[in-house]
Amino acid sequence: MRFNKLQIAKNVSSNWMMLAVNIVVGIFLAPFILSRLGDAAFGIWVLIFSITGYYGLFDFGIRSSVLRHFSKFLATRNEDALARVVNTSLFSYSCIGIFAFLVTLGLAPFLDHLFHIAPELHATARWLLFMVGGAVALGFPLELTGSVLEGLQRFDIVNFTGIAATIARAALIVLALKRGGGLLTVALITVAAPLLASIVRGILVRRICPVKLGWKYVDRSTFRQMATYSGITFMTIVAGRLKFKTDEIIIGSVMSAAAITYFNIGARIVDYAGLVVLGVAQVFLPMSSHTEAAGNVGGLRRIFVVGNRLCAFVILPICATLIILGRSIIEVWVGKKYIETSYPVLVVMILATTLMWLQGASTRVLFGIGKHATLAVVTLLEGIANVILSILLVRPYGIIGDAMGTAIPLFCSMVFFLPWHMCRRLGMQMSVYLRESYTVPVLLCIPVTLTLWLMRNWFVPHTYWQLAFHLMVAGLVYAAGLAWAFAAKRLTDVSAPASPKSTLEVAQPAVAADSSF
Repeated sequence: MRFNKLQIAKNVSSNWMMLAVNIVVGIFLAPFILSRLGDAAFGIWVLIFSITGYYGLFDFGIRSSVLRHFSKFLATRNEDALARVVNTSLFSYSCIGIFAFLVTLGLAPFLDHLFHIAPELHATARWLLFMVGGAVALGFPLELTGSVLEGLQRFDIVNFTGIAATIARAALIVLALKRGGGLLTVALITVAAPLLASIVRGILVRRICPVKLGWKYVDRSTFRQMATYSGITFMTIVAGRLKFKTDEIIIGSVMSAAAITYFNIGARIVDYAGLVVLGVAQVFLPMSSHTEAAGNVGGLRRIFVVGNRLCAFVILPICATLIILGRSIIEVWVGKKYIETSYPVLVVMILATTLMWLQGASTRVLFGIGKHATLAVVTLLEGIANVILSILLVRPYGIIGDAMGTAIPLFCSMVFFLPWHMCRRLGMQMSVYLRESYTVPVLLCIPVTLTLWLMRNWFVPHTYWQLAFHLMVAGLVYAAGLAWAFAAKRLTDVSAPASPKSTLEVAQPAVAADSSF
């Protein structure tokens, strides 16, 4: 399979189309739901989805293992191995789905004892948990189709089916709320849409890549092979939940459901920013697997440098925009009353996560080549530190203390571990990596930052149209810089020499492959 600029552009553009739809829908749908349900009910909504988000731990790293091994066996054209990966994963996910549903049944009766939920919302919260938990349980085997499509480099199918589901979900939610529907109606629509999208993806997978199905392809050797990889990945998944999915739970346990809403507004804006970068970063995992299977060490170094450079091109102007215009964004999105509480959360979170997304391709390369054990351990320690600090800081400092509990460990791991580990693993000098990856993105971000700052001093936006004007002017300035970088071949060109020492070990190529881009 050939990796080139056109293929990357196709995958990234479809990712961004999906993200754009999600952001537009979120911008208009979230305040609409909030105004109809109220702070307390909306907080319950966020709380339940945060709790069921922990069901992702039951994945045990299988999804990344499927993507890794499917991409590898696709590169070597091993059809029997592909069948064993898919069938063994499908059986494992089915068992996990049953277990997740049983956990939901056991947790529901104790929900109001664990969290500060208003008495009139006790029954609603239990039904909401039952509904969302059941959908997540069904989603485990169904979501296997998305992993297969990503392994096939068909991000376009994943994204276009997702776009259709998102638009349908938004339209149905608006219609239901206008006709007097409540929280449970909104939840039913929300969980049904992605399940239907997964079914459609399954049908398309059967047409594009008709992998053999049958009990004979479910075997222990494949399970052990995948478990070796996914066991390490599971540590990273646990860490990710501890880092980014405990905040609402901690706040709900110590403070109130309404406080969750104030925290979630700032955190959700930061999440949207991360999703923009993820649209670029996630394409490098299957690329790395293919490149590693072909034995192309130089190609891996190129993916590492160029991938992080592209991530930097995306996250740096977003970070500047959110810091300078964050108050206006919150005001026009959900209202003035949320600014003073939610904006500090936004600033703390975006500064820390920018350091993470500047290196968005780094972790994908490690997962792609199966060298993520050290990363998993460090990330797990980071997640544990996150929970401890958040619990200690949330009582004296409120939701901003919880945000600091997330930001401090993330800052430490992104500055003192990941870049050094990656350069040592791939055999590159730190100075070369920093220069090649970030010099041009930082230079192009300076005029954008100055433009945003000067325009905000000229007038502060208070409406969507005023905010759009600020963003349009800044976007034109940045587009001019990107045009220069493209003309000067500064977007994807790399002149980074390899270090004479490297700890990287890759397999010898089984088939010819080209990983240039």
